[in-house]
This record gives sequence, C-alpha cells and structure tokens, in this order.
Amino acid sequence: MKALRVPPGKSVSKAPTGIIGLDEITGGGLPRDRTTLLMGGPGSGKTIFSLQFLVHGALNCGEPGIFVAFEETSERIIANAESFGWDLAKLSQKKLIFIDAKPQADMIQSGNFDLGGLLAALDAAVKATGAKRIVFDALDVLLAFLPDLAARKQQTYELHEWLLSHQLTGIITTKTDKEEATSLNKQQFGFMQFMVDCAVILNHHVVLGVSQRNLRVQKYRGSSFDENEAPFLIGASGLQVSATRTVNRQVRKVTSERVTSGIERLDTMLSGGYYRGASVLITGFPGTAKTTIAAAFAEAACERGEHTAFVSFDSDANEVIRDLASVNIRLERFVKNGCLLVASARSITGSAETYLDRIKSLAIEHAARCLVIDPISTWSQSGNDLKVHSVSELLTDWAKAHGITLVCTSNVDEASQTERGQTLQIFTLADTWIQLSYLMQAGERNRGLSIVKSRGTAHSNQLRELILSDEGVTLADIYSAGGEVLMGTMRWEKESAEREAHETASVLATLKHVNLDAEEAELEVRLKAIQVALEAKRVEQALLATTIQSRKGDLSRGRTRIKELRGADAIKPERKARKP
Repeated sequence: MKALRVPPGKSVSKAPTGIIGLDEITGGGLPRDRTTLLMGGPGSGKTIFSLQFLVHGALNCGEPGIFVAFEETSERIIANAESFGWDLAKLSQKKLIFIDAKPQADMIQSGNFDLGGLLAALDAAVKATGAKRIVFDALDVLLAFLPDLAARKQQTYELHEWLLSHQLTGIITTKTDKEEATSLNKQQFGFMQFMVDCAVILNHHVVLGVSQRNLRVQKYRGSSFDENEAPFLIGASGLQVSATRTVNRQVRKVTSERVTSGIERLDTMLSGGYYRGASVLITGFPGTAKTTIAAAFAEAACERGEHTAFVSFDSDANEVIRDLASVNIRLERFVKNGCLLVASARSITGSAETYLDRIKSLAIEHAARCLVIDPISTWSQSGNDLKVHSVSELLTDWAKAHGITLVCTSNVDEASQTERGQTLQIFTLADTWIQLSYLMQAGERNRGLSIVKSRGTAHSNQLRELILSDEGVTLADIYSAGGEVLMGTMRWEKESAEREAHETASVLATLKHVNLDAEEAELEVRLKAIQVALEAKRVEQALLATTIQSRKGDLSRGRTRIKELRGADAIKPERKARKP
C-alpha cells in the first residue's frame, strides 16, 4: 500500500475587508474564494459589515460584488448606507449590484423548493459583472421556509458548493440570539459553522445602561487569528474594530527625545521631561490641579509649534480656556492660530469604544502630535470595567503606534480614598505616573506633587508643594522640620521664624565683630604705647651708656693732660724735711 503524498501547503489567500482593525485580527482579511459565516443578533451590524466588505472590494481592490438580500429591499439598503458616505447607487451601476430575494409577505408555500432558480440567476449576474465577492444577507429567513433541518442542510451545502465552484469570496449572514451565540446546540443553523472556512460573531448588548458591541472570530481554517473579543463601533465610515496588538505586528520605533512638561521644576524632577511618544498619567483628588498640569504640557507643546488636542470631559472648551488663564496658561492664542484643538466630550454618550473612536478621529483630523484627555476616569462609567480597561489599553497602544505623546488625568474619590482609574488599571499602562494630593496642616489644604514612577529615567522621590499663582505654576523646594514636610502657612511661619533667628544671630555676630575690633584696636594702641616706651628706654639706656663711656674717655684724657701740664714724668718734687 503506497503512502499518500501530501502536496506542499499554500498559505490562505485573503481578501481585505476595509474594516479598520478586522484585517489586523485576521492577518489580512477574510479567506479569498471561500465562505465566511457572519452571525449576530438584531442590530449587531451584520448588514453594515457585509456592505463595507463589498464596497471596499469594488472601490479599492478591483473586485465587483453582488449583494443578495433576503430580508430588506435593495432600495432601503442603499438608502440606509448613505449615512456612511458610500455612494451605492453609483457603484451599483457597474461594480456592485443588488438582488432582491426577499420572500413576499403573502407568499404561500406549496410543496418543496430549492435554490436552483436563484443560483441560475446568480450565474448570469456573475458572468455579466465579473463579480469576485458576494453576500447572502439573512439567508436564515429563506431557509426557515424549508420543512425540516435535513432540507435546510441540503440547500445550504448546495449553496456552499456553488460558491466554491465559482471561486467567489462569500459571506452568509444569519441571526442568533445571545444564548445561541455561545452554544452550538441551541443554534438553529449551527451546522453552518462546520461547513464554512471562517466564522465571525457580532455581539450587541447593554451593560449598566451603556450599549456595547464586540466582535470575535470563532474559526479561521488555515490561518492564525486573534481569538479574543474585540470591541467595535459603528461610526461615520462604517465598522471600526479596536484590535489589540498582535505578535506579528511591526515593532514600533522608540526615541530618547524629551518634551517639556511645561513646568521647569517638574522637568528637573523627571531628569528632563517626558519621553516623546510616552503615556503620562496624572491622578489626584478633584481640585488638585490635574487639569492645570496637563494644560501646562499642552501650552508648551503649542509653543513648540506641535498640533495638540485637548479633550475635556468636565467643562466646555470656552470654560477650560477661561479657567486656565487664571494661572497664566494662555490657550486662546493657540486655538485661534489652529495649533490647539480644545474639544468638550460632555456631549459624547455611549460606550468607551464610542469615546475612543471620537477621540481618535479628532486627533487624526487635527494631525495631533500631543493629546490630552481630562479625565480619562470618566470612561469607568461607560460599562463593565474589563471592557473599559481594554479600550484604555487600545488608546495607549494606538497613541504609541502613531508617536503621539499622551497625557491623561484621572480622578481619585476623596470620600473613599480610592482611585477611580484603578478600575481602569490605567496606571499600569502609563510610562510616567504623577500623583497629586492634599496636605492638611494648620487648617489649610495645600497641594503636593510626587512622581510615583517614570519608566526608563531617573526621577525625584520627593514630595513637592505645587504652587498656583497669577504668574503661573511652579513647585517649591522641599521643606521639612522635625521629620515632617511643611507647606503653606506653617512653612511660611517656620521660614519667618528661621529668618528672624538668622537675622538676630547675624546682628549679634556683627556686634561681636565690632566689639572684637574695638578690643583689638585698643590692644594695638596699648601695644604701640608699650613699644614706644620700650624704645624710649632702649634709647635712654643707649644714651646713658654712651654718656658713661664718653665720661670715662674725658676723664682719662683729662688725667693725661694734667700729667702733661705738671711734667710729672720730668720734674721730681723735693722731699720735705722731716721735723725732729
């Protein structure tokens, strides 16, 4: 018995979908010349997904398409698609055609039927248009008219064989409810998942009153793919999937370039500022100046001429500009020259994916190199925590991939002393984490700033007082007394007392110097007098010695002269006669 020789395998050819993020999840798109099953509940986006796939093929890939509708009329589908900017009416003339196969409401079924007639009509349409892509939208509506499961399987397999024989890249959409999407046993048309080469599930549900959508590739024969759920949004241009980073994704470049935080002393604490393209998180209680710190960065970026987007969830744009002017952060000039975009996100409602899509769109349209979100903790109110954390991770990853320096603020609940952003776990994603806090002393509330972490750079471990004034924002040098950091009035009082003590000590030292100088002068005078008296004594002594010596000489000379005069040496005196 001969061993069966297996021909060398070929990688699966893929047809790009044009859906942002989906092609990254699937590694290039849907399997070309094969069939994909698209499942989802009502309103999950199946029709939009399918239309976007066909429109991208017709416009960008040179692949005409056919849309077979079993649930809606082509007129309604074309009208509904106008909101996405797709001119389907123009495309339908040559590159995209619509075939209405919707069963009539008054249709009476008599006996069995098959798809033979429909497939024959499709044969002609494929030849006429040269179609490469085809969609059977809501096929389950038609299959529901068949009497039993065996008949439905038979017709479905016939359709599948027809697609393979014509080498068409096909999508079949069917409806499922929430339970059916997670259990094959409960799915009425679950057998289709075994037949097709690729299966995609779209979910749409509400969590805590917030609409959330996610997509999952359930299977993909002959290709690796991301198996996890990915959030998606139906935006202005169709479906947008927030794909996570994959292993094969190109590694982005990093830089050691620094950008200023806008606060000179904070730059010093960070050994030069933030890294270009880094993600920065600023956390703190309400009122600790998180917005101010972020705005200082935005102002500095605009001064460098870099386009910057500032997204506020707390205030309107004009209020943000007005409030920041009180601390000498002047943003209005940059708004006028187009360098700065200040947008209020208070009007945005929906899931965290909605926030992400809007912010990304704003940043892209503005060509922003720097992005500020104030505060990102607002997202924690937009559904379940796991979903929000996923979107926050996607935002960070997207910003890094585009070289955008991202600065986000996050509120801390002052009552519970917990980090609202903790539910987001965004502090684990940030490259630099700056913590703002209050310090209560002597009936005052003073602001403090510390750096919790800053990856890849040395940074200060000190708590600095944050000072806001008409002149701007600055940080005071650390000041401690008795092991306690002092701020505000207590620091001022302590510094004043130290200044007074220093001044008193200085005066006393000066007085002491004066007294010493006087004493020194007095001693010098006394020393001079003693030296003069000593010198006088020495002169007197010398004079006395000279006088004595002179007198001795004079006496000697006098005697000599007397002798000369008396002739003592020549004339001898007569002896006197002795008396008897």
